[in-house]
Amino acid sequence: MKAPEMQAYMKSAMPFLGVRKPARVALLKSLPVIPDRDEWLHAVQTLWREATYREERYVALSLSGDRRFQSVDLMPWFDEMIVTGAWWDHVDEIASKRVGPLLRSAPEVVRPLVLEWSTDEDRWRRRTSVICQLGSKGATDVDLLTACVDANADDPDFFLRKGIGWALREFAKTEPGWVRSFVEARPGLSPLSRREALKHL
Repeated sequence: MKAPEMQAYMKSAMPFLGVRKPARVALLKSLPVIPDRDEWLHAVQTLWREATYREERYVALSLSGDRRFQSVDLMPWFDEMIVTGAWWDHVDEIASKRVGPLLRSAPEVVRPLVLEWSTDEDRWRRRTSVICQLGSKGATDVDLLTACVDANADDPDFFLRKGIGWALREFAKTEPGWVRSFVEARPGLSPLSRREALKHL
């Protein structure tokens, strides 16, 4: 797939270079390790903010997941990435692989912010609140998941409805009975969310 096709598929205003994921992964592996946290964050932020091609943001997104440097003080930065990235290819990775782990490790800090996002005007913050617990399995904060889904269940936005179904479908792998009861108790849940949630039940 070439750059114009990649841009059209992603419906991206930012152009593509046409570099596919395997090549980006190889590039990342060839880069020297950044030992200093401040230097790392500066590199990630500069690459993201000054990107003129979407692949540059993909590289910044990958670099942002360096496990050595993850801590709750990065939440404002991840919030910036969510709002400025503003599309599922950026937001979904930030939600599930950046915000989610921080939520599990420091719920006292991250949980109130996720609750705020669940009712925010920005749909990508709201989608993040719904899907950030993907992969949490038995560590899922059920009350938080409930609050975030219920806050967005009536929204007609496709990405929110799809996100709700996705979050519930994944949690059904751990608690199928809970998800079935949850969906049955909410007749107003959109057909899309309902169908996705019950897909494997």
